[in-house]
This record gives sequence, structure tokens and C-alpha cells, in this order.
Amino acid sequence: MLDPEIVKEVLDTMFGLAEDGMTMLGVTHYMGFPRSVADRVIFTAEGRIVEQAPPQQFFDNPRHEKTRSFPGQILSSHQTND
Repeated sequence: MLDPEIVKEVLDTMFGLAEDGMTMLGVTHYMGFPRSVADRVIFTAEGRIVEQAPPQQFFDNPRHEKTRSFPGQILSSHQTND
């Protein structure tokens, strides 16, 4: 796990690159990041693409059960580890 200061530095750099129009592919569990900068979110599970959609649709109206449960699992695991 990255140190929180390093995470902030990495995300700030990626936000800046996105604002400059750079195309990037990122893999993250920090769900706020793709919500803010992605053009498309792709969710995978067990080595397969489960769902792909624009961020608003992906986060506000996910189609697949695994997609619907994932953000809650991440938030729950972070709350218990803090």
C-alpha cells in the first residue's frame, strides 16, 4: 500500500495530466479518481470485463451485481483497517 502522501502526489500528477488531455490507462481502488477524470470506467472480476460505461452511468446506475457491490466492499474494508 502506498503512503498517503505518495498517493496524493501520484493522483495530483494524474489529475494534471488528464487536464492536459493525456490519454491514460489506470488501475485503482480509489473510486473517486475515475469518477472525477475518466472518460470510461472498466470493471473486471476474475480476469473478465464485467462492465464498462461512462463514469456517471458506472457509478450511479451500474448494471451488474458485482459492480453494484464493489464500491461498498472497498469502503467497508478501508473503514475496518483504519
